[in-house]
Amino acid sequence: MKKTVSLLVFLFAFFISYTQYSLRLVVTEIATKKTDEIFTAGNFNDWNPGDLNYKLKPFGKSRRAIVLRNIHAGHYEFKFTRGAWSKVETNAKGESISNHSIELSSDTSFDFTIAGWQDDFPEKPKVNTATAQVQILDTAFFMPQLRRTRRIWIYLPKSYSHTMGKYYPVLYMHDAQNLFNEQTAFSGEWGVDECLDTLQQRTGKECIVVGIDNGGNRRMNEYNPYDNEKYGKGEGGKYVDF
Repeated sequence: MKKTVSLLVFLFAFFISYTQYSLRLVVTEIATKKTDEIFTAGNFNDWNPGDLNYKLKPFGKSRRAIVLRNIHAGHYEFKFTRGAWSKVETNAKGESISNHSIELSSDTSFDFTIAGWQDDFPEKPKVNTATAQVQILDTAFFMPQLRRTRRIWIYLPKSYSHTMGKYYPVLYMHDAQNLFNEQTAFSGEWGVDECLDTLQQRTGKECIVVGIDNGGNRRMNEYNPYDNEKYGKGEGGKYVDF
C-alpha cells in the first residue's frame, strides 16, 4: 500500500511538473514612448532584451500582449524592454524595479503598467568612490598566457606607506571594475576598500588587495575552464596560470 501511495505521489508530481500551460502578459498602460515596440526578457528566453520571438503585439485599442504557449509549471521572472537593457522599464522616477515574478500552475493572464523607461532619465555622472588606499597599478599589464593586457588595481593598508619590513597577506580579486569605484562598476561598487578600512580599525588585521579587471566580452571565456556552446572557448586554465 505504501509503495502504491508513493508511486501515485510521484506520478502526480511528475504530471504537474511537465504539464504545459499558456501565460499571457498584457501591458495595459505605458507612460511614455507609447508607439515603440515592446519586448519581454526573462528566464524563459535567456534574458534577451530584443528577442523578436518575445515582442508584444497590439491587443485591443491601446494594450500590448504576448502569449507564451506550452511552457511548464514553475517560477518565471522577467522585465519589459524596448529592445535593449538601456531601455528597460523603471518606476516613474527612473529607478530600477525588481523583476516581475510569477508562479505558473495553470493557464494564466497578468496585466502590467509601465511607469517609465530607463532612457527617459539622463544618467547621472558617477562619482569616484575609491578611498585613498586604492591606486591603479598598471593600465595595460601584459598577460602572457592570454596574449592580452589588463588594468590592475591595488589596495594598500594605511600603514603600508610608513611601515618598513612588514609583510602583508595578499588577496587577489577579480572583476576589479566593481571592487572599489562606482565610476567603473557595472551595477554599484562592492565597497571592498571601505570594508577593509573598517576591519583594520576594529581588528588591527590588514591585507593588500590586487584587483584584476575582467575581460569585458571575454569575461565568460576567461572565467570558464570548459568550452561552452554559448560563450565559446574556455580560457580558465590560462587565466589561472596568469
